[in-house]
Amino acid sequence: MPKFDFALTTRDGQKVDSIQIYGKDLPDAERKLRQMYHHCQVTQCRTVSHEKELSQSADIEDVLSLIVKQD
Repeated sequence: MPKFDFALTTRDGQKVDSIQIYGKDLPDAERKLRQMYHHCQVTQCRTVSHEKELSQSADIEDVLSLIVKQD
């Protein structure tokens, strides 16, 4: 699931520089954002790239390669 980074201005005028939210797509992430910040104005949005995402499970070869790389 991609992660989106939002910058926004709250309805009180306070600026929030970075809020990262997971979503299926941009509209889904923005919907979640607006549940937390009602009537906010989104000033910037970008997709956060995951170059090396760790999977939920790792096999023994992955673990051994991490141990070897530390030396």
